[in-house]
Amino acid sequence: MSEDTSDPQIREWFNTHRISEVECLVPDITGEAKGKIMPAARYLNGERPRLPDSIFIQTATGDYPEDDEEIADPAELDMQLDADLSTCRLVPWAREPTAQIIHECSYLNGEPVVVSPRYVLRRVLALYEELGLRPVIAPEMEFYLVQRNTDADYPLQPPAGRSGRREISRRAYSIDAVNEFDPLFEDMYDYCEAEALDIDTLIHEEGSGQMEINFEHGDPLDLADQAFLFKRTLREVALAHGMYGTFMAKPMADEPGSSMHIHQSLIDVATGENAFADESGEPTELFYQFLAGMQTYLPPALALLAPNVNSYRRLMPDVSNGSAPINTEWGYDNRTVGLRVPHSGRRGKRVENRIAGADVNPYLAIAASLACGYLGIRDKLEPRAPVADSAHAKGHRLPSDMGRALEALADCTPLKELLGERFIDTYLAVKRTEEIAHFKVISSWEREYLLLRV
Repeated sequence: MSEDTSDPQIREWFNTHRISEVECLVPDITGEAKGKIMPAARYLNGERPRLPDSIFIQTATGDYPEDDEEIADPAELDMQLDADLSTCRLVPWAREPTAQIIHECSYLNGEPVVVSPRYVLRRVLALYEELGLRPVIAPEMEFYLVQRNTDADYPLQPPAGRSGRREISRRAYSIDAVNEFDPLFEDMYDYCEAEALDIDTLIHEEGSGQMEINFEHGDPLDLADQAFLFKRTLREVALAHGMYGTFMAKPMADEPGSSMHIHQSLIDVATGENAFADESGEPTELFYQFLAGMQTYLPPALALLAPNVNSYRRLMPDVSNGSAPINTEWGYDNRTVGLRVPHSGRRGKRVENRIAGADVNPYLAIAASLACGYLGIRDKLEPRAPVADSAHAKGHRLPSDMGRALEALADCTPLKELLGERFIDTYLAVKRTEEIAHFKVISSWEREYLLLRV
């Protein structure tokens, strides 16, 4: 939680690293870093930055919902930013020694800002705490390296690596393909080490220029913080090497989409054991209930796991999308399902949510995923039978576009109660505004095929 910036340990850390500036970060609805930059001396002297609460109703285009007065105070109330000093890290790409610290938000009367994504995740974790359970997660984040593109009308292309040549075919798991970008990844690892980001393996994924980084398992809030910071880090590293790093769910039409798979398990706080497996390593009743909750509630929660109009291009039943799921079937070690259960022993028994896109706000995606599992436990739901062959044969069972996904979320009372009605109302207003803005844009496809034919 928030802490006093006059704490001797933080002063010592600032002095050791000769910190001159502080980036006071707040993750907004889209997952972008909002905040203020201030001199380290003023920060250590207890000066607390403030921001208007309207940052949580701003769309990806920088606009606001037309009916914003129905979801927010028109006065744009000030929020106080309270440091979570456990998130204090260096900004390794900054020229001057700079700290970055993620902040909690509260109003000046002390009330929490319930539409803050970090608050929403804390809200879900508190529900598990009441059950004597502690969620453990591990994200896997896919992303593309692409050639710089300053004209949005032109399609993206893979970048040239050390050889000077672009990838022209898919090279999944190729070491040589990763080595093409060794200078970039060496800097990425150095930056992540400086920021204490617990990244594990790096692989080349299915798409041309598509990579995946895996994180060590741990506390959901900490891993959400790390995923949030990693996105900033990868983009900065890529820019320094003359290219872009993108977490769009579907950046190129003929390449697979990018996901953020979420591995999830629950620890019984009383015993310290994995609550998903019994002593012999077999799945417990709790495991099946959690799984059933995800099967039941992930479709109405999809707007939080596929938060942008582009997200739904990844979730189409199309061969170019690789192994992207199109429903909430589950199976053992089956990469065609939305909910995969990897083969493991007792300690590693977990559920991998493969539905979330790489473009998610990590706080909201993790909160939504865990909320679905919680509802299954609370209501003692039972899952469908596991799928052993291709789950794609079961058909497309997820909302197929943002409009349908938003309608499903709006109609889901259990999720609204769990995540907070004010938050859901705000989120729906923001995303509906983005959907309308996208619909107003006339695409090149329409000009190509309709201009002279209809």
